[in-house]
Amino acid sequence: MQFPRIVVAMAVTLLATRLIPARSESAAGTGPLKTDILGVFAHPDDETGAAGTLAAYALGRGAVVANVYCTRGEGGGNMVGTQGGAALGILREVELRNCLETLGIHRCFFLGETDFAYTESLAITLEKWGHEEALGNLVRIVRALRPEIILTMNPAPNPGQHGNHQAAGILAIEAFDAAADPARFPDQLQREGLSVWRPRKLYYGGPAGTGATVDLSIPLGNGRTLGDVAGEALAHHQSQGFGGFSGSPWLRRPQNWTLVQSVVPFATDETNLFRGLPVAGDTPPRQPSPKAAPASASPGIHFVPRPAVDWFQRWAREQDIDGIASQFSPDVPVIAGEPNVLSFTLDQAPSANRDGEVRFTVPDGWRVDPSVLTLRPGHPAAKPWTVKVTPPADALSDAEISATGATGERKLLGTARMHPVPKLRIPRLRKPLRVADGEDVPGWSLLPIHAILPSQSWQGTVTNAEDCSGLFRLGHDGSHLFVEVRVRDDRVVSNIQPNDIRGHWRSDSVELCFDPSAGSEHTLGAFKLGVFPFDASGRVRAARDADARPGLVEETSPKSQLASWKTPDGYAIRASIPLSDLGPAQRTAGRRIGLNILIYDGDKADAGPGENINRSRLAWAPRAGIQGRPEDWGRADFE
Repeated sequence: MQFPRIVVAMAVTLLATRLIPARSESAAGTGPLKTDILGVFAHPDDETGAAGTLAAYALGRGAVVANVYCTRGEGGGNMVGTQGGAALGILREVELRNCLETLGIHRCFFLGETDFAYTESLAITLEKWGHEEALGNLVRIVRALRPEIILTMNPAPNPGQHGNHQAAGILAIEAFDAAADPARFPDQLQREGLSVWRPRKLYYGGPAGTGATVDLSIPLGNGRTLGDVAGEALAHHQSQGFGGFSGSPWLRRPQNWTLVQSVVPFATDETNLFRGLPVAGDTPPRQPSPKAAPASASPGIHFVPRPAVDWFQRWAREQDIDGIASQFSPDVPVIAGEPNVLSFTLDQAPSANRDGEVRFTVPDGWRVDPSVLTLRPGHPAAKPWTVKVTPPADALSDAEISATGATGERKLLGTARMHPVPKLRIPRLRKPLRVADGEDVPGWSLLPIHAILPSQSWQGTVTNAEDCSGLFRLGHDGSHLFVEVRVRDDRVVSNIQPNDIRGHWRSDSVELCFDPSAGSEHTLGAFKLGVFPFDASGRVRAARDADARPGLVEETSPKSQLASWKTPDGYAIRASIPLSDLGPAQRTAGRRIGLNILIYDGDKADAGPGENINRSRLAWAPRAGIQGRPEDWGRADFE
């Protein structure tokens, strides 16, 4: 049911402790375009984390709100039909506009970038979109609409944060200053009749105590709240499985915003996004952003994190917002059971006439070599120091390495979080295995078994091994990789239609993930095969997803073979995949690849055709967002 328009007047009365202030000065001819709040998001439905706030200002305070989306979401899943690609983008745009209408938002723009796949990589996102072109398109919208406030997505590379979401936040933050700079995209000023503009504030969704908190529990009458309006609006995103959002209690919780850029002094306890406004002028100076601790008081030792975090920290310093990057402890994947090289830098080099030293501490069972490192003068300033860390072979939990030491009179401190990933060996077979169903196919039972336990969940909750768990085997004959996965599942669901073989995460399935680079930042060079053990007709089906060549397996890896069968406690699949499909390699023996085996579990016996019933996800190498981040996959060595 649409939110009744009569409630708009009621909301103004109930919410407005004070209305938004008078708007800042506008250039001639921009009155009809003038906007109070501009939301910058990556895909339709990304307004989920802002919906209550947008309703509070658009409906409750009469603000003019506009949203801009980098893509139309054409690379996502579809829970209501078979549309995919550009056709899915049309569907999602319709759903989005219905959602925004319910929130009181009547302006919606698209940058026209491609939603190419789920990825955790900001780098590949900006490469595919074209960083400068995408920024210019957003700057044009900012200059045209002249918003007071920008709301956007957290740009940080936290595990589980979509690379497209990071990019939306990056572009919004860069546009804050770029739109005010006449040297940036000057054709917009000289040929398109626009003028420079600096928004007054920019927020992204963040924890309490770092900016503003918006109360969504305020009653609107008939027992309804702003959170209820948000749920009603978001329920329009039915293709994304949001149809049941109406009435969701979690949407009534306060929404917190981190203030990142501002032309008024920063505060951490705001209840009104428009605090301190209006501010006159087209390009008022930006206030200094909160800083990280000054160098003289900083730890002094900085472990080099994974590339995405390293890039983000450098970018934040360039944008003069490095305070938001200081929250990130360096995060480094380490391979269990073997030495891993960790690099670190110093704030300042050792004294020219005196050695320094660093002592390292790791948890029991871990090894570090050397445990004490001498820092000799003359070490090249641009070259990091290194130390080797060996986790236990069975390490599963993150651990911390700490460093203490001194150079001259100065004490040094530093820490890093180490994320262990498992490894295994893929035995060489004398002859290929036959890919068929059943227990009595020769050769398979001779391969080593590897377990995926209920504790290895990376999304959702698994009750016990009977609910969901798995065993898998791998072998190769020099030309093909053979994989068997046996899944324990107390309720096997097969609700995917034969003409809808995509989005394996919607139902019971297994995803086979191989990274020929053994540690890539993104999956666009990988081989990722989502296998439905049974479609609605009972056949095993599969499609590659978000990898080097997505699409139905019979089209993208036609020489692969698949089999499946039901077992007394679940189901099993087998696969034969040409090694040539995993990427070029000059040799097989000794070759290392990235590997992960993911299990998706639904358990909804009465699931509708194509319905997203995903309840939990397991992995051999588990971590939030693991399907899109090969860095944190395990490693496999060919014998």
